[in-house]
Parts: sequence; C-alpha cells; structure tokens
Amino acid sequence: MVGLFVCTMFLGMPLRGYGEDGSPTKSFTYKKTKQVDLEIIVHYPPGWKDTDKRPAIVFFFGGGWTNGSVKQFESQATHLANRGMIAARADYRVKSRQGVTPKECVEDAKSAVRWLRQNAAKLGIDPNRIVAAGGSAGGHIAACTALVPGLDADGEDTAVSSQPNAMVLFNPVLRLDEPQLLRFVGNDKVLAKSMSPTLYLTKDAPPTLLLYGSADRLAAQGDEFMKKSKELGHRAEMFTAEGQKHGFFNRPPWLEKTTQRMDEFLVSIGYLKAKPTGKP
Repeated sequence: MVGLFVCTMFLGMPLRGYGEDGSPTKSFTYKKTKQVDLEIIVHYPPGWKDTDKRPAIVFFFGGGWTNGSVKQFESQATHLANRGMIAARADYRVKSRQGVTPKECVEDAKSAVRWLRQNAAKLGIDPNRIVAAGGSAGGHIAACTALVPGLDADGEDTAVSSQPNAMVLFNPVLRLDEPQLLRFVGNDKVLAKSMSPTLYLTKDAPPTLLLYGSADRLAAQGDEFMKKSKELGHRAEMFTAEGQKHGFFNRPPWLEKTTQRMDEFLVSIGYLKAKPTGKP
C-alpha cells in the first residue's frame, strides 16, 4: 500500500548541510511509493528550536510534470529560512523518471503538505500557517493541494488536512483542461477538469499570490483566476513582469524581484515580520 511515511526516527538526526547563504538543512523521506522514496529538504532558520511554532512553506519544482529538480527554489527557501520561516523543497514523481501522470504529482504534493502538518510539533511548525508554493507544473500541484478535492494517495490519514493556509504560485498552470494542455493527461477532459484549480476556487480559499510574465501564454490563466477571485471576494494578488516569458523568475533580476514580492506578501498575511526601514 502506497501511503504517507512519517519519518519520525530521523527527526533527531544531525543537520546534513547548508543551503545558499548558510542556512542549515536536513533531508527526510516524506513518502514511500512503489517507484521511489520521496525526499523533502528542510531549511531551518537561525535560532530554531523544535518547540517553535513557526510558519512554514513548501516549494514544488517545475518541469511540465515530466522533468525538474528539487534543486529549484533553493534560493527562495534559503531567503525565507533566514527570515525566520521553516522552508522546504519537496521532490515528487514525474513522467520521465517514474512514468507517472499529473494525477500522481498532485497526490505527492498533498502528501508533502500533510507530512509537514503531521510532523509540525517536531519541526517547530505552526500547523495553521503552512504555505504551498511552486513554479509552472509545481505551481499547479501546489494550487491543487489548496483547491482540488480528492486525489489523496491510498493509505494516508485524511484526518490530517493537506490544504495549505496560503499559496505563492510562480506562473502556475491553473486550468489543465485547456486544449494545449490536455495531452499531459492523455486527452482525458474529465481528469483535466478535476485538476483545474480555478474551477474550484471559493471565497474561503487560502490567500494567494500569483507571479507571471506578461509574455507568458499562461498569464491569461492568472487573469481568469484573479477575475473569479474578485467576484467571489477571495484574497488574491498578482505580480506581473512586463515583457517576460515563462520561467522568468528563475533568473536575475526577476529572481530577486519575485523573492521580494513573495516576502512582502508573507509579511502582509502575518507570516513574516516587516524588514526594518531607514538607517541602522
């Protein structure tokens, strides 16, 4: 049976290394599947204690549900750890390595959020302040954890919620049922609709930050999400990088600009303290 693997035996092990800028990290197995054991890399902030109740964020890499690496978002995770959050980067199964479909990608993302909440007391996390984040396909599966019902892996404790409390989505796919994307689910329109987050948006959905380049063909999906959000009275914000295409946030100066915008959003919802202003 494939299910959630709660890695409590490793939670007392020494930290394994350091992320960018020196934040200590530790790797855990958050889930065992028939294809592979899935890793989550946790970045710890300065002064961390397991008795803390800090906000947390988990990042999911992009790659069209087909490729990608957990290495992505190391810079953003390190930044947020240094700002006081628990920041994690979760691996998940993809087509090129494990022969899966987007459905399994969503299952793994839900497992990762659930694992953080299930282990909150040992990780020093506030279980009611968990953010799901990601880019492109990773943004899609992050959004699915918050909005799409079902798609839980067999054997998981569904009494523990896999829904995050906020979202930060970098040029995400929000409508998988669009004609140009149906090929990723074998042209199964029913399945595609079941994994289209915008269709499930409600007023009470977690507060959301979207970040798109204006030249990205997926930007129209962000516009649709924002329009529906406004109609519902749901809190959502969008950062637009003028003239930029898909994946713009991975390189300077947009890496720094989007990281700053993410920081501001997390300050606005009370997950980070505002940075000091003025002269020292």
